[in-house]
Amino acid sequence: MEIYNNHKRLFGAAIILFIVLTMFAAILPALNEEKNSSPLPGSKAPTADETAGKGIFIREGCIACHTQQVRNVDMDKMWGSRPGIAADYARIKRIDIWRNTAMLMGSERTGPDLTNIGVRQSSQDWHLLHLYNPRSVVEQSIMPAYSWLFEVKDYAFPGDVVLHVPDEYRKGITGQIVATKEALQLVAYLKSLKQVSLPDGKPTPIFLYDKNSKEAGTKKTSAASKVSEPQFDGAALYATNCQSCHQGNGEGLAGAFPPLKGSKVVLDDNPEVQITIIMKGYNGRVSEGYGVMTPVGTNNNLKPEEVAAIINHERSNWGNNSKQVTVDEVKKIITGFKTDNSKTAKK
Repeated sequence: MEIYNNHKRLFGAAIILFIVLTMFAAILPALNEEKNSSPLPGSKAPTADETAGKGIFIREGCIACHTQQVRNVDMDKMWGSRPGIAADYARIKRIDIWRNTAMLMGSERTGPDLTNIGVRQSSQDWHLLHLYNPRSVVEQSIMPAYSWLFEVKDYAFPGDVVLHVPDEYRKGITGQIVATKEALQLVAYLKSLKQVSLPDGKPTPIFLYDKNSKEAGTKKTSAASKVSEPQFDGAALYATNCQSCHQGNGEGLAGAFPPLKGSKVVLDDNPEVQITIIMKGYNGRVSEGYGVMTPVGTNNNLKPEEVAAIINHERSNWGNNSKQVTVDEVKKIITGFKTDNSKTAKK
C-alpha cells in the first residue's frame, strides 16, 4: 500500500487514530464520570484552614494508619452511614496547573477510618487532647503523640486555645498548654470529614455480606418473642457516642471532661437538663476548666429511643441509681425544642 511508502501519510493516519481512540477511550468517559460525580448538594468546599490542615495531615504521616474510605462490606458499617461513592471526593481539586492534591483514601487501617470522624467526634477539645497525648482519651491507643503541635506558655493570651490536660499527662508542666495554629488547622480538617446525605432520588449503595445478624452496637432483640420490638442497647450506644470523653467508667477525665458518675444532672429525676445537654450541647463548665460539649444527639441524628437508652444507661451504672426515663418523655422534650426554634424563627 502506498501509505507505507509515504511517511507523512503514515504518521498522519497514526496521529488521527490516536486522537480518535483517546477521545473514545479516555476523554468522553472522563467527561461522563465528571458529570455523574459532581459534588453532592450538601457538601462544602474546604476552607483555607481545612486545606492547610490536610497538608499537615499528609506531612505528619497520618495517612499511613488511617483510611478515608467506607467500603461496601458489612464490617465497614461502623465507619459511616453508607458505602463511599465517587461524588464524596468530588471537592478534591488541583492545587494549580502543575500540582494535583492527594485523595487520602489510604490502604492501611491501623487506626480507625476517618471518613465520618467529623460526625462521630465533633469536639475540638477531644481532638486536641487526642493529638497531644492519645492515651489520655483512649488508654489502649498506639498512636504517637503530636506534642510538638502545642506550646507551653506562662500565661495564655486572648484568642489562645488552652488545652485542658489531666494532671497525670502533664509530665510536670506547670504553664498553660496552648494549641498552635497548625494544631487548630489539623483539627479543622478532621472535623470537616463528614459523610453527606445523598439527594432524594439517588440510589443509596448497600453494605454487602450482611448475614442478617443483629445490628452491631445499636439494638438487641428480646428473647421473649421473635416478633417483639427491638430494644436499643444503651451500653453500646454510650460506648459509641459518649465514652470517648466521659470514659467507660463514667468518671470522665479530670480537667478535661466532667464525670457522669455522681453527676447532679444524671441523678436529677427531671431529665430535661440531661436531654437538653445531649441534644444541644453545653458550655456551662468552661470556667471550671472543662471543654465545650458538642450537641452529640443532634450531630449523630440520635432517635428519641436511642437518647432514652443512653440516659437510662447513665442513670443505672457506676453507682448511679436515679429515675429511668421513658421514650415519650424524651420525645416530648425534643418536640419542645423544635417548637421553641419555630417561634424564634418567626420573630
